[in-house]
Amino acid sequence: MNPADPIDPIIALTNVTLTLSSDAGPVNILRGVDLNVAAGEKVSVVGPSGAGKTSLMMIIAGLEQPTAGGVEVAGMRLEGRDEDALALFRRDHVGIVFQDFHLIPTMSALENVAVPLELAGRRDAMNLAQARLEAVGLEHRLSHYPGQLSGGEQQRVALARAFAMDPKILLADEPTGNLDSDTGTRVIDLMFGLSAEQGTTLLLITHETGIAARCDRTIRIDNGLIVDETKIVSDLTC
Repeated sequence: MNPADPIDPIIALTNVTLTLSSDAGPVNILRGVDLNVAAGEKVSVVGPSGAGKTSLMMIIAGLEQPTAGGVEVAGMRLEGRDEDALALFRRDHVGIVFQDFHLIPTMSALENVAVPLELAGRRDAMNLAQARLEAVGLEHRLSHYPGQLSGGEQQRVALARAFAMDPKILLADEPTGNLDSDTGTRVIDLMFGLSAEQGTTLLLITHETGIAARCDRTIRIDNGLIVDETKIVSDLTC
């Protein structure tokens, strides 16, 4: 795969802008972003805090609407879609992993992973959820609640949930940000391993240069613009 190949990208952003209101006036978050990501490609996104990285991910996930520009993900135009359509789009095509885990505290690990499967009407939701947790090494934590799990275990539950529906795209926003170095490495190894196994396209926001270098390509965002793009040449497997 050539990461620069524009043919049939699974993510295609064209001149995307995002302007938000504030007491001080309009704030330009994204200022004309063009980005193509090929199916199966692993792309890291780097840049300073406030550069627009998370906003870019939110737009790709359909969690934020652009002010202007075109957004096509997994063959669907996202701009102007209503919330119901966007929720179905995420359910069917996108897994998301956040820095803060975003687990439901009153649900067990098994129940947290089963939620998207149950919403999709899967009768085998619990069996599939258990298989996902076993794949991330948490078969002994099925009945534990988030408050009973370590940070690394919580992020592995979040990973299992993100991969529950076999998403075409995984969006990860600083997934190791709340973890120590060794635990973060184990989580990243799992993420790359599952992505490779399922052929998942990965867009990974990170401040860790070593993690960024494990992907096919790195894009740098600053002040709402893509200012640099590097194809990674590495022996590491994504």
